[in-house]
Amino acid sequence: MTAAGALTNTLVVAVEQAVAAPYCTSRLADAGAEVIKIERAEGDFARGYDHVVHGESAYFVWLNRGKKSIVLDLKADADRDLVLRMLAQADVFVQNLAPGAAERLGLGSAALRERNSRLITCDISGYGETGRYAAMKAYDLIVQCETGLASITGTPEGAGRVGVSACDIACGMYAHAGILEALLRRRETGVGGALKVSLFSAMADWMTVPLLHQQYGGRAPTRVGLNHPSIAPYGAYRAADDKALIVAIQNEREWHRFCADVLEKPALAAEPRFSDNTRRCEHRPALDDEINDVFGKLSASALSERMLNADIAFGAVNSVADFAAHPQLRRAEIEGETGEISLVAPPVTADGIAPSLGAVPSLGQHTEEIRNRFS
Repeated sequence: MTAAGALTNTLVVAVEQAVAAPYCTSRLADAGAEVIKIERAEGDFARGYDHVVHGESAYFVWLNRGKKSIVLDLKADADRDLVLRMLAQADVFVQNLAPGAAERLGLGSAALRERNSRLITCDISGYGETGRYAAMKAYDLIVQCETGLASITGTPEGAGRVGVSACDIACGMYAHAGILEALLRRRETGVGGALKVSLFSAMADWMTVPLLHQQYGGRAPTRVGLNHPSIAPYGAYRAADDKALIVAIQNEREWHRFCADVLEKPALAAEPRFSDNTRRCEHRPALDDEINDVFGKLSASALSERMLNADIAFGAVNSVADFAAHPQLRRAEIEGETGEISLVAPPVTADGIAPSLGAVPSLGQHTEEIRNRFS
């Protein structure tokens, strides 16, 4: 069953590129909003990140489905006036231009809301609007490093990048949530609002637990590779057939079952070094030796059967190729410039309503249509 999206009749204008802002507006488009994406003559530079999807960029097809593309020169008076006419009728304006660029173009949020009091503006930046970093450009890996995320990611031998654009995605998610809240507030007040979110502040929130460990415990969690820094056992162990399994013990009941039914060493649960989570973390090498002694003698399938029967949480350490064939992976089809594209389906389902995802626009595909509409 399909149904009209919750944001049908909502007009969103976006001056956006890369990941954070397009992530936000793509989810608004998924919900039925009309999203007009304003691009430079050369297009959103994410169009050129790669060419792996039938010649199209993986990032771009993922984050720009269902939008309309118009090519404008925002430094030209006529094109800027066209944008202002669009924004006079818009519900939401999203921009992630370089610091200060929107104001220089006459598209600052305060000025826009003076013209249209119902407008919700969302300014996305690297580091926020104030402080000595405010004027600095920022991209995902830079912010992973600046927030300390990279310092707790990787192996004991070295820091690592989270393998997806975590800061961009987090920022886009917070922007999306903020816009939905602002739309709900506007129903009550009739007035829009000014939202500001940065990559740094988004990842700072995600970094709260490591920060609290540093602030109150005296040190941040150390890098432990495929292990949890403060829960044990919670990590990867290799079976006799060289397949790695992630095992996750969350409480003492599970620990006792794991020892009795999986390791078949019930006395291990009460061993002083392993009698609670804190002690198990302190004695992790010895704990790992006990687990590896059993896992190294059994196949992954035999261990999986034991853990299923014991109701222990576990999973496979999959490659992306394994993930692509995963039985739980839901997919959705969209139209790209060069044909049909299979994407991951939206994570949230609603009463069996099938997602209705729009096509990926070619550069400037809707320029004439939008010019005529707002002339």
